[in-house]
Formats: sequence, C-alpha cells, structure tokens
Amino acid sequence: MTITLPEVEPHLSEDEAEAAFGALLDGTIEDAEVARFLVALSDRGETADEIAGAARALRARMLPIDAPPNAIDVCGTGGDGHHTLNVSTAVSLVVAACGVPVAKHGNRAASSKAGAADTLEVLGLDMEKAGRTADKTLGEIGICFLFASNHHPAMRRIQPIRKAIGQRTIFNLMGPLANPARVGKQLIGIARPAYVPIYAGALARLGTGRSMIVSGDEGLDELSLAGGNEIAEVLGNDFEMHRVDAAQAGLAHAPVEAIRGGDAVHNAAALRALLLGTPGPYRDAVLFNAAAALQIAGEVSGWEEGVEEAAEAIDKGLAKALLDCWIATVN
Repeated sequence: MTITLPEVEPHLSEDEAEAAFGALLDGTIEDAEVARFLVALSDRGETADEIAGAARALRARMLPIDAPPNAIDVCGTGGDGHHTLNVSTAVSLVVAACGVPVAKHGNRAASSKAGAADTLEVLGLDMEKAGRTADKTLGEIGICFLFASNHHPAMRRIQPIRKAIGQRTIFNLMGPLANPARVGKQLIGIARPAYVPIYAGALARLGTGRSMIVSGDEGLDELSLAGGNEIAEVLGNDFEMHRVDAAQAGLAHAPVEAIRGGDAVHNAAALRALLLGTPGPYRDAVLFNAAAALQIAGEVSGWEEGVEEAAEAIDKGLAKALLDCWIATVN
C-alpha cells in the first residue's frame, strides 16, 4: 500500500512527524513524494517537534550497540561549506585519551573532501573492520567508529533520493540524534547558528544526560576560533543558551581559513602532526572543542581546565598512542 505524506503546513506534531518518517523509512512512500516532502520541509524550516519525531523514527529502526554509561559522541551535521580539517575526529581521539569513551558516529565524506572515515583510513585504520568491531573497541580501548550505513539500514533507500535532491534536508539533522550506541552525552555542531535553539529543543524532547549544541557565527558546524559561538547546553528535557569565544578558553582567535583542509591525504598529515604536538590554529580548534566535550563528560568544570587537560593528552602522546592501539586492535 502506498501512503501519501502530510502537507508541511501547518507544522507537524512530534507524533505526526514520527509516523510520516516511519512510513518514509519503511519504503511505503514513492520516491517523488519523499523528495517533495523533504524539500518542502527544508524550504519552510524544520521545527523542533519535526526533528525530534523524525529522529524517533530513525532510532526505532537502527541496529544499536551497547556502550559504557559515560560514553559520548562528538560530531557535526556537516554541510557548512568551509572544508576545514577534521576537527571532530581529532577531538574524539583526544577526549578518548582523557579516559572518556567516545562512540564516534559518522560516515565517509558527503559534501567535504575528506570525512572522518576517509582521514582515519589514510592514517592506517581499516575502516570496514573498525565498523564491524565497534562494540569491541569501544569496550576495550574506549573508542569506536559507528558507520551510519552499518547501523541504519532503513537509510539505504533514502540515500539516492537525498543525492538527487542535492540540498540539505532534515536527514542532515537526524543523524547525530540517532547514535547507535544510544549515548546520553553529545557535542553536536550544526552549520546554522540561528538553528541552535531549535535543534536543542529537539534533543530536549528526546532527552539527554548533558549535551551541547554549538555553531560558529560564520556557520561552522563546530566551535570556531574566528569569532563568537552560539551554544545550547541541554540538560535532560530542557536547555539554556550561552555565548562563548576562544578567549574565554585562553586561546587565540584565528580565521576559518587557518584550518582549511584538503583531501584525505592532506588532512591525515595535519592530524598526524597535531598528535605529535604541532602548535597552531588546528591544535587550538581541537583544544577548544575538546574542552567542551570534557565539560559535557563531567571531567572538567570550565573552558581553560578543559583546554589544559586536552593539551596534556596530546603532549604526553596519549592521543597518538590511542590511535596506534586502535589501528593495531582493528587491523
């Protein structure tokens, strides 16, 4: 039976969105109807209820793994167009080296030249094996990579439609809210500062232990050194808005161009140098975002303390040792 999706005006309730996306993910909607619906939602602007309902539908169809209760995810929605070096990947290694288990949810590059998986692969990690052994490495060494394609089989029929649409849709927002490890703590970067409270509202509806939604003023999907940043701190079913800049973390401001990336080989070389202690804006961007993640995890109480702990994990070689151990364990 073919089902017709509802019109996007008026706004959908959370239950209506969950039902619509459940049908969409189950393949009971014609492709042209799916495309019409997604584009209409994107053009109008998704609400917190719609994002939460869609994420619930995706969560209900994912293949989960078990994770330590204090596990965290660090990721961005992508699509910011800045093509920066792999900040969240480096942050994941640094935070895990500080003793916080990281269930990294992601995929290969979609709009950028090098996604997390592409860069880690050049560094020597067999990504297919890393995906298959995610629960093992998370439990044994405190880090894993959760390939979205491995855990969200319902997304397979959606991918060609998204590619044909050629623009951001609600699926860019749903992914980070459906981590297969069901983490209760997250650092999520989004590329639209004005959307931070809307996205935080969606996560609050879903519930979380403690998470941060962040966006650089220039539309960066992570904390930016360039200027100010919008932050929503989500606690349980509520959230508070804040502003932060690099100076509050004891770091120097730097333009986005200072951390411009390239292909996977270029980004892997930069990440390798970072883990060996090379100073500069890339290191500072990683320290800034790692400080946020360490606060979420309850490891530190403030920005400068977080920067210090993250820097220590790099300078003592702990983050590099973790990557080496991950490669050896998987390969």
